[in-house]
Amino acid sequence: MNLHEYQGKEILASFGVRIQRGMVAHNAQEAVDVAKRLTQETGSEWHVIKAQVHAGGRGKGGGVKLAKNLDEVEQIAGQIIGMDLVTPQTPPEGKRVHQVLVAEDVYYPGENEPDEYYMSVLLNRATGRNMIMYSTEGGMDIEEVAEKTPHLIFNEEIDPTIGLMPFQARKIAFNLGLSGMAFKEMTKFVTSLYKAYVESDSNLFEINPVLKTSDDKIMAVDAKVSIDDNSLYRRPVYAEMRDLREESAIEVEAREVGLNYVDLDGNVGCMVNGAGLAMATMDLIKMAGGEPANFLDVGGTADAKRVEEAFRIILKDPAVKAILVNIFGGIVRCDRVAQGIVDAYKNMGDSIKVPIIVRLQGTNAELAKEIIDNSGLAVHSAVQFQEAADKVKEVLA
Repeated sequence: MNLHEYQGKEILASFGVRIQRGMVAHNAQEAVDVAKRLTQETGSEWHVIKAQVHAGGRGKGGGVKLAKNLDEVEQIAGQIIGMDLVTPQTPPEGKRVHQVLVAEDVYYPGENEPDEYYMSVLLNRATGRNMIMYSTEGGMDIEEVAEKTPHLIFNEEIDPTIGLMPFQARKIAFNLGLSGMAFKEMTKFVTSLYKAYVESDSNLFEINPVLKTSDDKIMAVDAKVSIDDNSLYRRPVYAEMRDLREESAIEVEAREVGLNYVDLDGNVGCMVNGAGLAMATMDLIKMAGGEPANFLDVGGTADAKRVEEAFRIILKDPAVKAILVNIFGGIVRCDRVAQGIVDAYKNMGDSIKVPIIVRLQGTNAELAKEIIDNSGLAVHSAVQFQEAADKVKEVLA
């Protein structure tokens, strides 16, 4: 579950991480009111207005701007709220901005020059350990840094059974070239950031940039946070932060009926039980010359109602030209799945206007094929994986 920047910063602050202060606003007048409150706290009339959408690269798309007075706060907030923000991480049509974060200006003058760093905490799946990735090149696309100057990216792996050790936090501060008060601030920042990552059950904490201010304070100026969906049952406060407007409407609907669904850009819908089989089926579709339109795992209870719900979800995508049903009957019997497909097809009537290929293997597979073949419906049955691939190629021709 992805969070907005302001929500990620709230979590960081709760674990003692210094953040760029700010508040969310849903219209221009609210933005002005927030700016007035911040001015009372900071003494500065300069504020940063940031679009709150689940996408990176907001600045390049015109979603992050500096306002030097209240008139500019109102004007800029009014321009950003309601716009369709297009960035490298949004769909081509962009994402509608419903709210902005009005934040304090932290690039104030002082004895030293401010500096920006990159830092993220995530799981290294290859080693089974948590990892802090960091760089002196903050504020830039980390992919570009990795491609052009990979020697400027550092990794610190952490044994999850032991946790972050003090010497590791010091090593990070040293590799970033810090000293004195900034060195101490960074070790504290890293320690608190890692604690926030672990104790919030997150998949990712990405701070870009981490700022060293002109008076050597270390703070999070941005926050990209992803919470593990599987932990939300024990994190009800975080679960309430979910913004369904930022998620695919089809994926939201699928989740509500208990289906594991991921929307893709292809032309062949998939209905499968089991994540591994689903991945193999997507490969099968590509080998047949098609492109998977979705990842859909119906789980172990593929009865008529569940199959019908899955069909309805898949057919909401107008790009779908065919549907491949690939079920392995282990716990669930293939004949029950076949009957569920037939019943669902009849219930949906004329709403199914694309060819359907069904491959059922496992318990009672032969009986299941008979049910499909004798149904009188426009459903193509297959036994072997290759046979299913050939039928996909045939219906797409």
